[in-house]
Amino acid sequence: MGLDIRWPIGLMFTAVGALLAIQGLITGSDAEMYKRSLGINVNFGWGCVLFVFGVLMLFFAWRGKQNAK
Repeated sequence: MGLDIRWPIGLMFTAVGALLAIQGLITGSDAEMYKRSLGINVNFGWGCVLFVFGVLMLFFAWRGKQNAK
């Protein structure tokens, strides 16, 4: 098999997670923006979750490539 689906999924989630976490860090001091979410910075939290998931997918894709040799 040529393409492991974990590579593009990992890259996509890592990129989106990083962008969302950065946006959460930039707007973290804006209390009015997070008023609807009870003051919780949802962007930063979910950005970190998506970033970690993407990194795990990349790790498993890399590990799968190593075991296939």
